[in-house]
Formats: sequence, structure tokens, C-alpha cells
Amino acid sequence: MSASTPLPRWADVLLLPLVNLGVALLAAALVVALVGQSPTQVMGLLIHGAFGSARGLSYTLYYATSFIFTGLAVAVAFHGGLFNIGAEGQATLGGLGTGLVALWLSQSLPAPVLLPLMLIAGALFGMAWAAVPAYLQAYRGSHVVITTIMFNFIASTLLVYLLVNRLKAPGSMSVESVPFGPAAHLPGMHEALAWVGIEWPSSPLNISLVLALLASVGVYLLLWHSRAGYRLRAVGSSEGAAAYAGIRPKREIIFSMGISGALAGLVGMNEIAGVNGKLLLDFVGGAGFTGIAVAVMGRNHPVGIVLASLLFGALFQGGAEVSFELPGFSRDMVVMLQGFIVLFSGAMAYVIAPAVGAVIAWCTRRLARTRAADAVAATEASNG
Repeated sequence: MSASTPLPRWADVLLLPLVNLGVALLAAALVVALVGQSPTQVMGLLIHGAFGSARGLSYTLYYATSFIFTGLAVAVAFHGGLFNIGAEGQATLGGLGTGLVALWLSQSLPAPVLLPLMLIAGALFGMAWAAVPAYLQAYRGSHVVITTIMFNFIASTLLVYLLVNRLKAPGSMSVESVPFGPAAHLPGMHEALAWVGIEWPSSPLNISLVLALLASVGVYLLLWHSRAGYRLRAVGSSEGAAAYAGIRPKREIIFSMGISGALAGLVGMNEIAGVNGKLLLDFVGGAGFTGIAVAVMGRNHPVGIVLASLLFGALFQGGAEVSFELPGFSRDMVVMLQGFIVLFSGAMAYVIAPAVGAVIAWCTRRLARTRAADAVAATEASNG
């Protein structure tokens, strides 16, 4: 298997990300040792902080929920041949839509009616925000990377304007809206589990985790088990060949970016409806940009995205525990660890791939020779 030969699908999706993660952790451990800390102690605290208690696991899953939404958003656009850098802005507008519905209707509608409306509004606002760069790419030739980056800044500025000038609570010095009514509260996971008699500690984790997992299944079915997904992936693989086959690339660009924006917009259900109960600044907290790394590490597959989101959720939660428990280990060092994972899972992924391919080829040849020798021995034994 030469360096130019692609890896088997199972190796590209499963083995290569694990190797990249191992290399990233080794590089991070070296840097931790160079600054005078114990790598084993740091990793032990990080893992315990992320998974060592029900409360720590809840925070890990809470962070992972937003990353699943944004990772899926990036992946859908990628399969359509687009690099959507705007999940941060689309999540911001999605949260705005979620919050506006809650502000207007939380005092007059019951939760079973209001919460689905909030979810739909978040998806539609995110979709609409992604549709503009999609149109500019499809019909005006403006590159979607540039336009989505710019729309991140516009979304942030729009939210600031609305909170300062239109939605801020009267007389309040805080740049945030008035609290929503009780009907706009998305039940926490501890509340949902209490309904079935399971005791779970209180945390920001809420049932939007279930929504994220359902979205993952939906994206899988859309991309690999529907005609619409086939057309989308065909355009992403070769726009010219897809057009020759009768597929309309411009329509697929709009479609893929629309689904991408809708998925990013669902972040508002986790952050606005599930945790904060009001609109506030920077509720996305960089989840849109982390979603890019999640999609890259997860190879743009829903299963990989869920696993990569869990990893990054563990880094966020476990890193916070490490910086709190270990003197001299700052939050910046946790960001450094995240950076190594992004570096080796993204930019360096296919630098390592040839070595992985060579090992697979050697193992394949060795297995073939062993089987051939066993076959010869079996033949000789039967003839003798």
C-alpha cells in the first residue's frame, strides 16, 4: 500500500483517528513534562474530572451536546462540497430565534406547545442565516468560506444590538433579556430521569442531548439512505459529474447549507432553553468553531462526530477540573491540549496516514503468507 493509496474505510474512520489521538496525547504529555508537571497526574485528573462522577459526566455530555449539533452542521455542508465556517453565527441566530419565541409566547402557551415552536424557530433562524451565503456561493460565485466567516461577526453584532437596544430587561445593567416564563424551560436530565425513578445530580445537562442523538440518526439516514442525500454527496464528490447526471448543483448547495444552518441553530435549545432561560451574550461560547474540529476528527460521519464530541466535552470538563485542582496548570494549557488534538486530527492527519497504511499493508501481506503456508501444510498433511 503506497502513500498515495487510500486507506481502507474502516482504517480511515476508526484506526487513523485513534492513532492521531494517541500521537496528540503523547505530544501534549511531552509539553506538560517540559513545564514541570506530571503527565500521568494531569491525565488522571482530566479523566476523573470528565468521567469519574455522575456530575462530571453530566457536564461532559452537556458540552458534547452543542458540539454534536455544530459538528453535524459542518459535516452536512462538507458532504455537499462546502466548508461551512459559519456554524458559530448560525448557532447564534438559532438561539436568537429560540429566545424570541420564548419571550413572546412563554407566558401564554403551555410547554408541550411552546418547546416544539422554540425548536422549529431555532432551526429556521439558523437555516435562514446559512441560506444567504449559500445563495451567494451558488448564484454569485462568492466563496462560502469567506461569507460564512463574515456572517459570524454580523450575527454577533446583531445579537448585541438587539440585547442592548430592544430586549434588555428595563433598568438592568446586565446585557441580557428578561427571564423566560416556566413553560420555556427544557427539562434537565436529572428532572427527566426523576420521572422514571432514577436519581441523578443536578447539572446543565438537559434532554437536548436526546435531540442531538436523534439529529445524528437523521443525518445518517439523510446522507446514506435517501435520494436527497445521494444527490448532495454526488455534488460534493464532483459537481460536473453530478450536473451531467441531471442533478442541479445550485439547488444542492442551497439544500446542504440550509440543513447545515438548521442543525447549528439547534444549539439554542441546549444553551437557551435548557440552561440559561434567557437570551444573553456569547451563549454559543465557541461551539461553532469547535464543531469544525469535531467534524474533522469524526471524519464527517455521525458516529465519529458523536465520539469526537464526547472527547471534546471531556477535554472541556476535565480540563476545568485539572486547572482547578492542580496548581500551576492553567486553562491555557488545556487549550494547548485541545490544539494538539485538532492539529494531529486535522492538519497532520494524512501526514500520519502513509505510516498507518504501510503497517496495514505489512500486516495484510504477513497474514496472506501465513494463510498460504497453512494451506500448503494442510495439503501436504492430507496427501501424506
